[in-house]
Amino acid sequence: MGDVSARKIGDDEDYPPKNSHQNQNKVIPQLRLEELDFSPACDIKSREAISAIHRAKSQLCKQQIVNKTCLIQNGNFYPKHLPNYCVSKTMAYGRHLGCYLDEKKLRLLSSYYGNYANVNSPTFCLDICVQAGFPYAGVQYSSECFCGELAPPSSSKTSDGLCDMNCPGDPSQKCGGYFTMNVYETGLEKFVPQVPKNSNSDQVSVKIVFLLTLNGRALRQVHRLINSLYRTNHYFYIHVDQRQDYLHRKLSLLEKQFTNIKLANKRYSTIWGGASLLKMLLDSMKDLIRLGWKWDYVINLSESDFPIKSLEELEKFLSGNKGYNFVKSHGREVQRFIKKQGLDKTFIECETHMWRVGERKLPQGIVIDGGSDWLALSPDFVSYVIENHDKLLAGLDVIFKHTLLPAESFFHTALRNSQFCNTYVDNNLHVTNWKRKLGCKCQYKHVVDWCGCSPNDFRTEDWPRIQNTQNRQLFFARKFEPIINQEIITRVEQFVGFTDHNLIPNLEAYWQNLYDVQDLTASTDDTLLTHAESVIRHNAKILAGEGCKIQLQEVIEVNVYKFADVYKGNLILYKALLNDNKEAVLETWYKPRQHLDLNFGNQNNDYIKIFKVSSDYDQKEMTFRNVGNILGPFSEPVLLYQFSPHFNKNIGNFTILWLDPAGMIADVNVVMRDENNLTNFIKLNVKQPLLPGVWKVGLFDQVNSVAVTEFLITPLEYFSGKEVTQQEANLIHSGSQNAYKNITFVKPKNFLPTHANRLLLAEISNANIKRINSDLTEWIDSLSIEFYNVLGTCILYNDNNVLDKVPCSNYKFQQCNFSEWSSLSHDPKGSIGKIDKTTGRLKRV
Repeated sequence: MGDVSARKIGDDEDYPPKNSHQNQNKVIPQLRLEELDFSPACDIKSREAISAIHRAKSQLCKQQIVNKTCLIQNGNFYPKHLPNYCVSKTMAYGRHLGCYLDEKKLRLLSSYYGNYANVNSPTFCLDICVQAGFPYAGVQYSSECFCGELAPPSSSKTSDGLCDMNCPGDPSQKCGGYFTMNVYETGLEKFVPQVPKNSNSDQVSVKIVFLLTLNGRALRQVHRLINSLYRTNHYFYIHVDQRQDYLHRKLSLLEKQFTNIKLANKRYSTIWGGASLLKMLLDSMKDLIRLGWKWDYVINLSESDFPIKSLEELEKFLSGNKGYNFVKSHGREVQRFIKKQGLDKTFIECETHMWRVGERKLPQGIVIDGGSDWLALSPDFVSYVIENHDKLLAGLDVIFKHTLLPAESFFHTALRNSQFCNTYVDNNLHVTNWKRKLGCKCQYKHVVDWCGCSPNDFRTEDWPRIQNTQNRQLFFARKFEPIINQEIITRVEQFVGFTDHNLIPNLEAYWQNLYDVQDLTASTDDTLLTHAESVIRHNAKILAGEGCKIQLQEVIEVNVYKFADVYKGNLILYKALLNDNKEAVLETWYKPRQHLDLNFGNQNNDYIKIFKVSSDYDQKEMTFRNVGNILGPFSEPVLLYQFSPHFNKNIGNFTILWLDPAGMIADVNVVMRDENNLTNFIKLNVKQPLLPGVWKVGLFDQVNSVAVTEFLITPLEYFSGKEVTQQEANLIHSGSQNAYKNITFVKPKNFLPTHANRLLLAEISNANIKRINSDLTEWIDSLSIEFYNVLGTCILYNDNNVLDKVPCSNYKFQQCNFSEWSSLSHDPKGSIGKIDKTTGRLKRV
């Protein structure tokens, strides 16, 4: 099965299928012209386009959708036919081979079958078979279309008179008969991908460009990837997503250190499935040609990829197979692939969203292919794609600018229909950790009008899958994320020949940045900044108790800290003035407290394994990305629960209640026990802003509590990076109680406050709304201290010769570079090594 990302089209359909009776009677909605500040160039007919225009936020995006839709409606936007430069010298499109007798159990053409009661004809069937890359097409029983790879045997040929049924799509032509088939050539040869050699004993040198397309904040993992692949004779071309200022700023330093590392100047917001991803790849390849680097292969990788064989093995393999192009095909029926992938739909990208705007017909004459967007391409093919402007590429350019997941099909299709078709290898050198039940949750609906899939991260338990690649022509695996599981990456390094692990300090530690003051978006991260400053104020009070008075200044960074794949807390790096007014940089380690209360009087409490609230829940990895549970009024809280597989199946459903800080029930959910789905999540369905303070979530069987957890919605000290005003505080901190559902039918025991307590809580909540300045920070700190524990603080000291602790009155600071937990401690595996002039490698220690 190919590495294909679009799936489950049925889950995504907003409208009934075309042939449904209900749809035939539906009136197409009218475009709300009053919402537009421009006049559309045409009357929009497509229901999907109208929906997209209504949902788009900006007038610019609405106009782009309108303009493109009008061009498409005119009928001349997409090419109707494209040339195929990989045609046979002996076969001819549409050549009639005659009428043949067919058998039900042994079909003449067995590769594809379709029944087209209204449109079938020789031309229609030929186009389907060409699209799928088959040499032969056959029509039978009027409406049936068959495709095949092998010519029908001459012994089956019969009189043309037995193929006597008219075609529904063209009554002037015959479409076979009862078990008789009119067979035609498509003009294509049988396609057989090239089989690469295993190795080359007479090895010649090979130069590789590693095209890194990066997103996120996993800087240390990117460094680890570069360390594993770096040699002085290879190149790195790095594109960092336009929205990732932190990663781009940090990696820009490498350009100054290494002549063979280059960062892309033009950056794109490469959303999942977006047309911008293909644009980015093509622009990057264009830049490679402009740079004048001499190379033999370009291999695209992300921060989630990692080599599973030594670089020497990859070099040896590629040097023996120069000129081939490595892509992975979908390995399924082409018509089904087209439907699943949405290739027969038009998509328009704007507002970092892929809007589906209607159906389209793919051009005749070419083979459609696709699969994975991870590739290894030759310079000749890349030069052809970038520099040639023939009719095929010009047409593909129009099509794939308006295609979902275009990089998963563009290069495959260009290869299959160009003079490079005989360089096609059905292997992209990758193994991908697909777990469809977890990875296909339609989790990209917020960025694309489609259902998508994504592979899972490799974890330690997936190790056998990596081991099984040893004797296969696979050199990379994905996905790896050290924030999820770092042990598997360390194992892979050993697997491919790394021998320095015994020398590396902090081998099991991992740090990942959450906040950096230099980021362009830093000033708008109000919840995180409010939270971080509250934690360090609490730490300042602890230090003051030791006589060490510090004056807090600026938060520099916030990092997540994990050890041995266990979350150990967050780290806040900040500037402060010590007793003697000397400026110092401190780092404070803290961790969320547990807030789970199990009712031990209820026998069902034994069945509760997880009952926790945070945000940014990753369905695919079944974990919270917001590991510190840092929530504000504009967060989207999610409850994650997990039941034991041994729960009593005779017990009825559970009820979940969400109680706000004023003692009001904000939401209620019913949980059905499903032994096949023991881990699940529920989103709080309440309008923002959420009322700040301590929220409670209770799990009940009938009226008795089983488990209760609390979570904090922190009030905001900042709004858009500035201290909140009285007016802003009134809006942000007043909650949305007026929008709550009227929930009076639930009467749980020992959970709801009494009437008197509820009045008191409401009074306190109303008073809190008015708090600003020091009164506000006092409120924030009183809440934060109940939910977070400070574990330690270290100081950044630049004199490495001073090994003693640094005193501050009675308190003595550990130096950060000697504190194993600190983000400033030595981390060779997550840092770029130094060039070993003998080997050309990067030496980590």
